Amino acid sequence: MTTTDITQEISTDLGAKANRYLWGHFARHGVGITPPIITRGEGITIWDDKGKSYIDGLSGLFVVQVGHGRKELAEAAAKQAETLSFFPLWSYATPTAIELSERIAGYAPGDLNRVFFTTGGGEAVESAWKLAKNYFKLTGKPGKHKVISRSIAYHGTPQGALAITGLPAFKAQFEPLTPGGFRAPNTNFYRAPAPYEHDIKVFGQYCADRIAEAIEFEGPDTVAAVFLEPVQNAGGCFPPPPGYFERVREICDEYDVLLVSDEVICAYGRIGSMFACDDFGYVPDIITSAKGLTSGYSPLGAMIASDRLFEPFNDGKTTFAHGYTFGGHPVSSAVALANLDIFEREGINDHVKEAAPAFRATLEKLYDLPIVGDIRGEGFFYGIELVKDKATKETFNDEESERLLRGFLTPALFEAGLYCRADDRGDPVVQLAPPLISGQKEFDAIYEIMHGVLDEAGRLL
Repeated sequence: MTTTDITQEISTDLGAKANRYLWGHFARHGVGITPPIITRGEGITIWDDKGKSYIDGLSGLFVVQVGHGRKELAEAAAKQAETLSFFPLWSYATPTAIELSERIAGYAPGDLNRVFFTTGGGEAVESAWKLAKNYFKLTGKPGKHKVISRSIAYHGTPQGALAITGLPAFKAQFEPLTPGGFRAPNTNFYRAPAPYEHDIKVFGQYCADRIAEAIEFEGPDTVAAVFLEPVQNAGGCFPPPPGYFERVREICDEYDVLLVSDEVICAYGRIGSMFACDDFGYVPDIITSAKGLTSGYSPLGAMIASDRLFEPFNDGKTTFAHGYTFGGHPVSSAVALANLDIFEREGINDHVKEAAPAFRATLEKLYDLPIVGDIRGEGFFYGIELVKDKATKETFNDEESERLLRGFLTPALFEAGLYCRADDRGDPVVQLAPPLISGQKEFDAIYEIMHGVLDEAGRLL
């Protein structure tokens, strides 16, 4: 039996086991559906079980900031596991969690100095909502419990985080959810209402003022927090218009509502700075983060809160009755510290800021295709919206979107050697977020694959 035969036999065996035992996340299952099996990664490249290589155009899932295959991060995990493999932060502390909390607080803006560790982004969002409600109960405003977020926004899958999520189709199967989630418009300027479609700054003010309107309608004495991503993910990378966050900050201050910057995707260099709120010039009350904190080499999330929010819990007797067994895991924390060392040593943040205009310019060459309606995003985080008619911005109906995204684009892009995301949680988009070590060579390779596949998609319609 040849090496190729052995590889194929192993591959077939893994596929059969996956179909029999593995329950994939957000995945379709059934006869004829076998998930691609990814076995190895190096830099910006991943390989499947058949030995074929692909550009990782999504950093796994907006995660692998410094690229795959970093021995330094694997060694940091092994070294820590040999010393202290696990201990909880439930009234105890570990050296790596302490050092990492100081490091994160040093990057965070304003007085955001208190770091509460979780194991992922959804848990960080859940923690932020619980903290907001707990804080107002302790400070004499027990009625403040509601949350305002934006339409189509995704904030996680736990029951609380899901209630903040603005995607009805994602929630319908699990209702009734935690009560208290309400919606305001998102900042999709490509589909701005007619009075605002030619002035992005005025559109931003309109969107921000709708948040004030929602707070007023629900009653300021009932609203605890506003949850916003710096660049909204779901719907295809909606950046904030100029002045938007400045106005939202004013609104939150006026009504004594906490501003939560959900940076599960946008933090740790994805937009440029360690925290994207710095890229857009605002200081939130809480930051939620995860993903890029460890570049995915070990699971870890963090909620970063201001000293003001921590103060009611700093009296020697009051407890924030919340936590996770693996939050701040010593091995994950050690990996995060090593990951941040790489950021600083290699100037990852500066590289993103310097290379981002070239990434944008390379992607914008796709505008020559009739199917490409809009290209938007910031840093190394972009969405390409697809349309039936460029002049009218006509989008696809559900059946057409199903055929276009799942029936053609997803397999065609992958077969062409690019792993990315074709998404229809709003209008149909393709999302790109390559590892932060990428440069013009990678941008060009992504463009060539995208252009070829999207050109074919347009001719097939």
